[in-house]
Order: sequence, then structure tokens, then C-alpha cells
Amino acid sequence: MSEWLEHTVQIEVEVPIDLVWGLWSDLEQMPRWMKWIESVKIPPEQPDISIWKLASGGFEFSWRSRILKQIPNQIIEWESVDGLPNRGAIRFYDRKTSSIVKMTVAYGVPGILAIMDNLFLGRIVESTLMADLERFRVYALNAKNQA
Repeated sequence: MSEWLEHTVQIEVEVPIDLVWGLWSDLEQMPRWMKWIESVKIPPEQPDISIWKLASGGFEFSWRSRILKQIPNQIIEWESVDGLPNRGAIRFYDRKTSSIVKMTVAYGVPGILAIMDNLFLGRIVESTLMADLERFRVYALNAKNQA
């Protein structure tokens, strides 16, 4: 690893905090709105671990993460325990009729990507994360309307 990059994006979702929390805390559903995440699995024998697979543009990475902190309707904080080094937090802010979702993601730049300009890579990652939050917003609104 050459260095760590960090990005923070946020969005307001016109959905109550309980629903936003319920959708986000179900990690295995994340590929429904996160473009680069191909799968998330939680092994029954290790419910505190999640196994992630990222795939994009011919690159594929996997890692196992552990939840470091989880406070319902407030925060989910994680850190990878092997594979692609990453850490971050999703913070939730209750606005009564809506919710703010704020995502901070930090990752070690793999050697194979070190040849890329980190500013260029950062822009790609940040725009992808924001698009993921936009997809989450639509997903949450659909879930609200179906409830």
C-alpha cells in the first residue's frame, strides 16, 4: 500500500430514520444500491464479520470487515480485517420526516492502482459513492411507498 485516501459524501433521504437504519444495517442488501459491490455475505458462524466483493472495470477485490461500533439510528463504523484495506462509517441524522446519511470511506490504494493519479482516482470514487447514495435514496423511497 502506498497511501490512504478518504472520501465523505452525504445525502438527505425523505424517509424516517428507522426505515433508513433498517435498510442500511442489512449489509447483504448493499449490492442493490452500491454499484461496485458485487456481494456481501455474513457467515452464520461469525455474525460480526462480513465478506465483501468489489468488482469494476476488470478489477476485483475482496475483504472481510468487522463492525467496530454500531449504535441504532446513529452510526455503523467498520474496519477491514483482511484483503483490501478499508475503514469508514455511516452516520445517520434524524430530521423527523427525513434523514441525513453521511458516508466516510477510507481505503489503502492497492499497488496495482498506485500508477493512477490519486486525484483522478479520488474523483471516480467520490462520484461513485455519491451515485450510490442517490440509488439508496430511490431504494429507500420505494421501500417507504411499499410499506
